[in-house]
Amino acid sequence: MKKRYLVIALILLSFISLLIGVIDISVFDIFRLTEDQLEIMMISRIPRLISIIIAGVSMSIAGLIMQQLSRNKFVSPTTAGTMDSASLGVLVSLLIFASASMMLKMIVAFAFALAGTFIFMKVLDKIKYKDSIFIPLVGLMFGSIIGSITTFLGLKYGLIQSVNSWMHGGFSMIMQGRYEMLYLSIPLVAAAYLFANKFTVAGMGEEFSVNLGLNYKRVVNTGLVIVALVSAISILTVGNIPFLGLIIPNIVSIYQGDNLKKNLSHTALLGAVFVLACDIFSRLVIYPYEISISLTVGVIGSGIFLYLLLRRKSHES
Repeated sequence: MKKRYLVIALILLSFISLLIGVIDISVFDIFRLTEDQLEIMMISRIPRLISIIIAGVSMSIAGLIMQQLSRNKFVSPTTAGTMDSASLGVLVSLLIFASASMMLKMIVAFAFALAGTFIFMKVLDKIKYKDSIFIPLVGLMFGSIIGSITTFLGLKYGLIQSVNSWMHGGFSMIMQGRYEMLYLSIPLVAAAYLFANKFTVAGMGEEFSVNLGLNYKRVVNTGLVIVALVSAISILTVGNIPFLGLIIPNIVSIYQGDNLKKNLSHTALLGAVFVLACDIFSRLVIYPYEISISLTVGVIGSGIFLYLLLRRKSHES
């Protein structure tokens, strides 16, 4: 799949996304918007489109970084407990600081996401049985434990609705003034490009990296910080989007190979196109209502995940 096809698909889907909504805006209206239509575009639909693209790009690249550093194709923020840890961090920020600002929530969520990711990586180092399927299962179990703690605290302190809103991602509430924090993901994606070659070397193992003169621990820590920050920002703005960081890098590696730097742009574009297509489907399937993006991505993503598992098994046999 060539990059230009992804760019064309992104442009077409972006244009379609701007036209879909309860208030009709046709193709011809784009060139002569009324005052009300212009207000809808600026307050709701353009912010929604921007948030979809940024979330798709950043979460896909976060998954690619985790897979490279863990040397496992089935590890991602979803299957390593990162997103669950970030949700727990948001809940803790609300419990400790009753009227926590978005920035404070992000800082606490980032701290918990980073701690959770570090714990998973430490557990990964201790596991001798490095099977490609076993490792993400450990991550899912770890994430379930964190999720259970979050649910328990949410029920105990009457914050279960807030917990559910973070765990079920959606773009329906995105509008001007409620999505700008996602812009923080842009420099993180740029940092991923700058460190791409180092992440590739680090993915070959500590001994190999040290022999090449690379500061292995610093590079790995940088990658984990990027993943944790992206996860915290995503949870706070659009909620949890499952499987995104897992399936997109795997699809890209099937047709593009395993060169991280070469795959970054393809992963970013395919991630944005995939989330945008799922969002459009979510808005049309029960129009004029919409279903959660996490439900759509979860159903489609789980099917693709199953295909990847079966494909890997058939290749190994």
